[in-house]
Amino acid sequence: MKSTKKGLNLLMFSVHGLIRSENIEMGRDADTGGQVKYVLELARALGKRENVARVDLFTRMIRDRTVSSDYAVEKEEISEKVRIVRIPCGGGKYIRKELIWPHLDEYVDKTLKFIKREGMEPDLFHGHYADGGYVAKMLASLFGAPFVFTGHSLGRNKLQKLLEGGMTEAEIDKKFRMKHRLEVEEKILTAAQFVITSTGQEIKHQYGLYDNKNYPQYIINPPGLEIERFFPYYDEQIGEIREESYRQAKVAILNELNRFFMQPDKPLILALSRPEKRKNVGALIQAYGENQELRALANLAIFLGIRKDIAQLEENERTVLTDTLLLMDKFDLYGKMAIPKKHDFTFEVPELYRIAAESQGVFVNPALVEPFGLTLLEAGACGTPIVATNDGGPIDIIGNCENGVLVDVSDPAKICQAIKSIIIDPELWRKYSSNGINNVRKHYSWDAHVDRYLEKVTQLTGKKAHKVVSPRESSRVAKRLMHLNRLVISDIDNTLTGDTKALNELMENLRQHRPNVGFGVATGRTIDSALDYLGKQNVDPPDIIISSVGTEIYYEGVKYPDTGWAAHIRQKWQKSKIKQLLAGLDFLRPQKDDFEREFKISYLMENKDRYLTQIHQLLTENRCQYTLIYSHEAYLDILPQRASKGKAIRYIGYKWNIPMENFLVCGDSGNDEEMMKGDPRGVVVGNYSPELEKLKGKRGVYFAKMNYAAGILEGIRHYQFLQSSK
Repeated sequence: MKSTKKGLNLLMFSVHGLIRSENIEMGRDADTGGQVKYVLELARALGKRENVARVDLFTRMIRDRTVSSDYAVEKEEISEKVRIVRIPCGGGKYIRKELIWPHLDEYVDKTLKFIKREGMEPDLFHGHYADGGYVAKMLASLFGAPFVFTGHSLGRNKLQKLLEGGMTEAEIDKKFRMKHRLEVEEKILTAAQFVITSTGQEIKHQYGLYDNKNYPQYIINPPGLEIERFFPYYDEQIGEIREESYRQAKVAILNELNRFFMQPDKPLILALSRPEKRKNVGALIQAYGENQELRALANLAIFLGIRKDIAQLEENERTVLTDTLLLMDKFDLYGKMAIPKKHDFTFEVPELYRIAAESQGVFVNPALVEPFGLTLLEAGACGTPIVATNDGGPIDIIGNCENGVLVDVSDPAKICQAIKSIIIDPELWRKYSSNGINNVRKHYSWDAHVDRYLEKVTQLTGKKAHKVVSPRESSRVAKRLMHLNRLVISDIDNTLTGDTKALNELMENLRQHRPNVGFGVATGRTIDSALDYLGKQNVDPPDIIISSVGTEIYYEGVKYPDTGWAAHIRQKWQKSKIKQLLAGLDFLRPQKDDFEREFKISYLMENKDRYLTQIHQLLTENRCQYTLIYSHEAYLDILPQRASKGKAIRYIGYKWNIPMENFLVCGDSGNDEEMMKGDPRGVVVGNYSPELEKLKGKRGVYFAKMNYAAGILEGIRHYQFLQSSK
């Protein structure tokens, strides 16, 4: 939806997890946690500001019978200026975030298509977590717009903790795709104009682990809290409940807890997290189970997301829940420990905190590392004292709010002692409870967060001057391609070049129509060779270069390689195997190393009729998937099955939403044949190779009488291609 109002158009990306505006399934799994809540509340808060015209929160579209159909809706309006946009990638099934990595370039391409279709003019791209950061970085670079990043959690910190927990690097990489994630995070830090963190500790001890830590500017901007939902426990005691829904939620959650407890009136030790190993709930259960005095003093409630059947969960969640039940059994905590299977986030979670406060209990966050700790704010706002890990965000939270105790959560005995120190001392309990209620409201509000956010964003975008200023990325390749409705794509050697006078005339014609008509080349040359040769021929810099026989796509020279195309053609490409199979054929002579690329194997070969069938038979028998192109009666190129000049052009048309009939493609030899097929307007120049004779008489293919660029001009006149672009 193109905004007609003045103000910022902000695009946020939170790719993984289940995101919808109502009835958030917080804790359903490891990917539906605090980040989901954060991005939704940030989007809502931004949408209330006059200088914000539009906020679009992009996530992944999911069509899966195991989850709600809500996640399959393309556009969900949250408010007048805020919506969720769901882009499909990697099929329809709901998959954990580690499995999304191979599909993110597809996500970028489909988002570009959506942006162009909607006529959007983005001012800022904000990525959340490494996957959303990758997508936002790629799009921001194409638009020449600012890129902002919020990590939520970081790979290097997680890697350290997993290694300390006994996993090997190989095991970690296999399960979490950690090497790739770390590479992405390092690149994000070099591209982000600023990184939003919740605490100073996050900058020093988490981002500080990265090689590129000094590239971005860091903004400490802790998230806010929905104070209207997380009101103090005593409001209910004096009858000031906002909605009947809270009364119903309290009854429901008490009934659920009382199913487990023999003595429900004891103080409640509460923990609430996703079922993740690094959340370290086992240490809390051990701390409780090993101490007879603590078991006598209080009950323990562990909420680990939403589940129906543990056996049907992902391996990580299944392992954590199974270990939790085994510990419960080991310490014989029946009647003392609750592990409910579900909770409603909107009404029941706030009531959980208030129930813990009314019982004079505590909230415990025993995570090995906690980037921020939103649950600590929620508990504090409701009046529940907290015991939290001394690693990460809790350091700042307790420093600001003075509402609890930091503890080394690797030592269950220390967790136990911290909990007991609060429960057995009524004065200390009241002090921490009161401090939490007052100081959370003082230090953590969405209004303050958005004020700081928009102050910085306005500096980056220069919105008041109606222009975008990006310190590291001055290009706006996407903005140009978004406004093109036609593209002229030509082979270079013996098509574009060969007649200097005609070439100059062609360039002048294209310059006159540049606002609406793009110019690209499709060549067998490598990108470096193509750029060098075009420069010597005084050819205007192309908008798009399809090089190495359609295996590589670039925008603005080498500045912007199309990683989406590379990811697309990489599937089922077995370069080493193909080279090994063909090594024994004495009629093939490898071309120079300069001609070989990641997705192209090049040979010299004569006598096509005698040998091509033999090559096809050999590769097919060995189950290789490939594209074979023979040109100029001498050159043999073997490419991935998905690659060719023609396929690259179709991909560009899809990505930038340009109809195929709005392409004019020009060539002279066999490696140009495929791009002439179908809907594009084809031009075969007069000096063509015999391989293209077969195209004579084909609809949409014009055989020019003139040679080289003069033939291209003849084809342009034949189709009236430039006149129809106005």
